[in-house]
Amino acid sequence: MFKRINSSALAVVGAAAIAFLPGISAAQQAITVASWGGAYTVSQVEAYHKPFEAKSGVKVTSVDYSGALSEVAAQVKTGNIKWDVIDLEPAEALKGCEEGLFEKIDPSKLPAGADGTPAAKDFATGMILPCAIGNITYANVVAFDKAKMGANGPKSLEDFFNVGKFPGKRGIKKDPSVIMEWALIADGVAMADVYKVLATPAGVERAFRKLDTIKSSIVWWTAGAQPPALLASGEVVMTHAWHGRIVDANVKEKKDFAVMWDGQIQIPDMYAILKGGKNVAAAMEFVLFATSTQPLADQAKYIPYAPARNSSLAKIPDSNPNKAWLPNTPRPGRSMLTNAQFWMENSADMNKKFAAWLAK
Repeated sequence: MFKRINSSALAVVGAAAIAFLPGISAAQQAITVASWGGAYTVSQVEAYHKPFEAKSGVKVTSVDYSGALSEVAAQVKTGNIKWDVIDLEPAEALKGCEEGLFEKIDPSKLPAGADGTPAAKDFATGMILPCAIGNITYANVVAFDKAKMGANGPKSLEDFFNVGKFPGKRGIKKDPSVIMEWALIADGVAMADVYKVLATPAGVERAFRKLDTIKSSIVWWTAGAQPPALLASGEVVMTHAWHGRIVDANVKEKKDFAVMWDGQIQIPDMYAILKGGKNVAAAMEFVLFATSTQPLADQAKYIPYAPARNSSLAKIPDSNPNKAWLPNTPRPGRSMLTNAQFWMENSADMNKKFAAWLAK
């Protein structure tokens, strides 16, 4: 990433403060949080970890991981649990919960927003899951180099698939999610109908037929740092990217990359707690704190990802330059939230079909 929800021993934590749990033993004075690394983890350390340590006395150690649910399963099934909290996407959160890898989280324990709004109404849609609570949302977008394309860059998702109007290579993540949805949208499917169509064999074939029109022009990428590098080198004229990576390149490397927001697919990141760990109480306390109003608002100081709570969004000042880059900021163009349930149920089958298509 910058990369890519919804215990009786716990007291309800206030939005602006956190009480150290007397039930946390001396052996539980430290927790380990696994996340994606890079600027994203830095933003979590500054906005969540350090304030939580100061208020609770619990030490938070950060580790990076690949995002694979298999890493969690190996720890839980062997009982050799090294991580307490994990940052992951909703499809994996649903799957891990179904497989018994994560602790259930009682939504009634979530603190109200700083403005008094109950948590159930304060969190954005899809941010409260049985075993995970959302923290941010990032967007999958199309990006291009304004230095090379000027004002004549792509304006719509259809342009991404138009090699006649925009000749040259396209960068795409080597994964069926996002690009399958994009193919259908560019082929005329309304966003509201995308997953209904993609759930049918005919819909899958339709998506692949659309991808066939640009297959020879695709440069596949597998890591979030690659799209900005592909643009900078000129290897591609436009690319699928995580929007935060583009902003990061513009800020840190002084690039002039543009984000084409039309067709953006938003994906949340969430916190889940590994099942059966020794530090579940402290881990739960951390999750309740990190997903409260102020920490979520503070994270936007460090990274242009949208906070999961509406009350947090309201606390981000207009003077924060990241605010203009938040994916849920009103702007022209179509946008949609990923359907986590669809990908949880269909990812294995879709991956097989995608691999077969790639091999043709």
